Amino acid sequence: MEAIRIIPFTPTLQPYFEAINKAWINEHFTLEPVDIAVLENPQENLLDKGGAVIFAVLEEEIVGTVALKEHAAGVYEMTKMGVVPAAQGKKVGWALAMAILEVARGMGGRKVVLYSSRKLIPAINMYRKMGFREVVPEAGKYARCDIKMEIDL
Repeated sequence: MEAIRIIPFTPTLQPYFEAINKAWINEHFTLEPVDIAVLENPQENLLDKGGAVIFAVLEEEIVGTVALKEHAAGVYEMTKMGVVPAAQGKKVGWALAMAILEVARGMGGRKVVLYSSRKLIPAINMYRKMGFREVVPEAGKYARCDIKMEIDL
């Protein structure tokens, strides 16, 4: 099997960012206005605000994506991670998460936070294995999120 390649955002890849994320959010939850804004216009809502978006390529197909959003000085939020069903279980999520942590380090980040749902057990388990630890979440960040995790870089 071909190795997973990580590539940066280009405007032509925006439809993949949108479709991959809308698919998993709609499968498990409901799209919120903030999701729609970020997914339909990542340039304005992430990249222009100091964030990043990367993609995973496997066998010449875009199979996953994750974003980084500036949360506070030196603190980034890992957000909008999605992997297409056909590539799940192939370590694509792990590769994306490790790569986005490196991007955060390269941008001067000292901490990365994430918000998720305890319903997404495989994702939560992966984050724990990576060294993320659970912390108290702020109220009202996202309706679907009931867990906040962070990792020091």
